[in-house]
Amino acid sequence: MKRALALLTVLAAGIATPAVAQEAFFDGFDTLDQSRWYVADGWANGAHQNCTWSSDQVTASGGMLRVGFSPQPKGDRQYRCGELQTRTAYGYGTYETRLKTPSGSGLNAAFFTYIGPQQGKPHDEIDFEILTRDTSHVDTTTFVNGKSGDGEIGSGQSHVLPYPSDSDFVTFAFTWAPDSVRYYINGQLVRTMDDPKTIPSNAQRIFFSLWGTDTLTDWMGAFTPVTAPIAMEVDWVAFTPLDQDCAFEQSILCHD
Repeated sequence: MKRALALLTVLAAGIATPAVAQEAFFDGFDTLDQSRWYVADGWANGAHQNCTWSSDQVTASGGMLRVGFSPQPKGDRQYRCGELQTRTAYGYGTYETRLKTPSGSGLNAAFFTYIGPQQGKPHDEIDFEILTRDTSHVDTTTFVNGKSGDGEIGSGQSHVLPYPSDSDFVTFAFTWAPDSVRYYINGQLVRTMDDPKTIPSNAQRIFFSLWGTDTLTDWMGAFTPVTAPIAMEVDWVAFTPLDQDCAFEQSILCHD
């Protein structure tokens, strides 16, 4: 996976160092819990991004979170886009979500964890990213102290989904332990990372985002103009600490 570190230079601008939690949670998005989630608004991650993070692109009601991407009639960028993150950082455990993406070249729909210099920590990260020019695949990777894999070849892998992510909801999960990261798709283990250089150690926030680019075409494809609002839909998200099992019925931990 080709990924510029500039994508994360201001992901958490203006937010203080988070507390670290180890309590399980399940969020079914009947509403947007403002005590749990911080919504990005009024800025962008860099010149490569063709949209501005906008709070009106993140909504939750009726058991569904919508992370949007929409034309912007005014402003210095053509589009508005959505990102949210937990106010709390979480450590080792199982992270899970059920989501459906839109399609379109030049867009990135992501479920990931991140911490970095904005919180006085090294850049650590664990990713699921769907480059929606091809919704039949998802990419996985980690960053440790700002480096993906060994910093040269990279740790990114592409995985075939059981069906396109814009056709139906897919469940994504990873279990992060001190010695490994294991990725799951619809409950099936698809990847195990156990090289110590690729295993993050710093507690991280949970993120969802949908954004676009006009410039990172070798990675995300040539951007296809978006003429009407679109969104990534998230049915639920959950975290279970490493020492707990089966905290909610949808969890992969209940079916091992």
